[in-house]
Amino acid sequence: MVNAIFNFSLPANEEVKSYAPGTPEREALKSKLKEMQSQQIDIPLIIGGKEIRTGNTANIVMPHNHKHVLGKYHKAGEKEVNMAIEAAMEAYKIWSVMEWHDRAAIFSRAADMITLTDWRYILNASTMLCQSKNVHQAEIDAVCETADFFRFNIFYANKIYQEQPPHSPHGMWNRMEYRPLEGFVYAIAPFNFTTFNANLPGAPAIMGNVSILKPAGTSVYSAYFIVKLLEAAGLPPGVINFLPGSGPTISNIIFENRNFAGLHFTGSTPVFQQMWKTISNNLPKYKTYPRIVGETGGKDFVFVHKSADARGVGVSLIQGAFEYQGQKCSAASRTYIPKSLWPEVKHYLVTELKKLKTGDVADFSNYNNAVIDKAAFDTIVSYIEYARNNKDAEIIVGGDYDDKVGYFINPTIIVTTDPKFKTMEEEIFGPVLTVYVYDDEKYEETLHLCDETSPYALTGAIFGQDRTAIVTADRILKHAAGNFYINDKPTGAVVGQQPFGGARGSGTNDKAGSFLNLVRWVSPRTIKENFVTRKDFRYPFMSEK
Repeated sequence: MVNAIFNFSLPANEEVKSYAPGTPEREALKSKLKEMQSQQIDIPLIIGGKEIRTGNTANIVMPHNHKHVLGKYHKAGEKEVNMAIEAAMEAYKIWSVMEWHDRAAIFSRAADMITLTDWRYILNASTMLCQSKNVHQAEIDAVCETADFFRFNIFYANKIYQEQPPHSPHGMWNRMEYRPLEGFVYAIAPFNFTTFNANLPGAPAIMGNVSILKPAGTSVYSAYFIVKLLEAAGLPPGVINFLPGSGPTISNIIFENRNFAGLHFTGSTPVFQQMWKTISNNLPKYKTYPRIVGETGGKDFVFVHKSADARGVGVSLIQGAFEYQGQKCSAASRTYIPKSLWPEVKHYLVTELKKLKTGDVADFSNYNNAVIDKAAFDTIVSYIEYARNNKDAEIIVGGDYDDKVGYFINPTIIVTTDPKFKTMEEEIFGPVLTVYVYDDEKYEETLHLCDETSPYALTGAIFGQDRTAIVTADRILKHAAGNFYINDKPTGAVVGQQPFGGARGSGTNDKAGSFLNLVRWVSPRTIKENFVTRKDFRYPFMSEK
């Protein structure tokens, strides 16, 4: 396979539309929401480009109105998993040797279809209805980030192909070929970002790989439209196979197959660790050592120095902790605030959070919507009740919840006197922020406490105007976050600007949205071609004279 080199310019990030009153995009999206909400669809598996219906189905409901059924989806069993593997390996024969610019053209077309056609509103509406995101969160995720991933991944792929040995002496030619992995990639996407269903299989595909996509059951609806978009953009059958269903059922079969070549995962830390163990135990079965790339949990922090701007801290905490109901692996979940600044920050948080509305996504005046399902609702509520009944904690705002119509939980702030309190240490994945107020003079001591409290290291932020304090925090928290923010919230990484990923218990830190992720999906081959045939095997040192 020849890796042709093209002059791809650096892409610009897709503009986030405002959807403000009176804008054309607002009216178009409102219309699409109404249309899609009025329909019930039947979502099949897609294997080798063919729709497969198993009859083993589950309903798709709206989290903010869980009695409203958007449709049903079919679940894969053992037979369908094996069919998907066969389809992927058949597609591999053509896709893996296709010129890379032809692969890139498909994903470039998909990006333009998202941003320039009705697909923008299909992806936004499906994400809002299925995952209960407000319009701003859906626009950033389903539209802008998905288009950015496709465009920037193409740019970075070209850069990788350009990376060649720096020297070829006269008489020979040294070159590097970047082959796709020998086998298929298993892509497992979580519920909280539609774009994961595009990038987890899409990044390997741009590099010539084929994959099996297993979406989360609670986001099958929007994931299905991502797959249909790629089909419409010209992706050949079998390159990305769409396989909703039971995680253990699908994974157990895939991890036994000798052609399994890579795992691209976003989800919980315990699940990822268990998968890694299973893969390790199966190593003798595989044709090659599988690539394992994972982004997992987080217990993300905001650390505040006494020199910080209190209003800026308050704004960033509301955005960082409560947008999309805190259902982001990067969401601010714990914060350390000095005593001298706490009264002002507290007043702002309590005052502003009491003004925010929670409800249906179709009402654009709602800042917050519903958490994803009953299981998440119950888990988050258990943390709130734990804090409510504990002498070391106080709920200063929020703490209210109701699941009669939708899985609604109001933004909740807990203040604790124990820096090792349960809600300071454990990932909650909901609209709950815990505050620990520290003595101003214990800044460095509390920084070390922040670093040592959590097993995760995904995102974190430091707020302060004192540069020495910022430098100190940067040094002490060096390994506490893979994405570190100074005077900004710890969420909202942008493709091409802040490559995303964490270490420790938060994953392999292969930085989605950069060349570091793409290079994991190739197996380089070094080629040396000799132009001048050797005529003698002897070396000068062998001469007797």
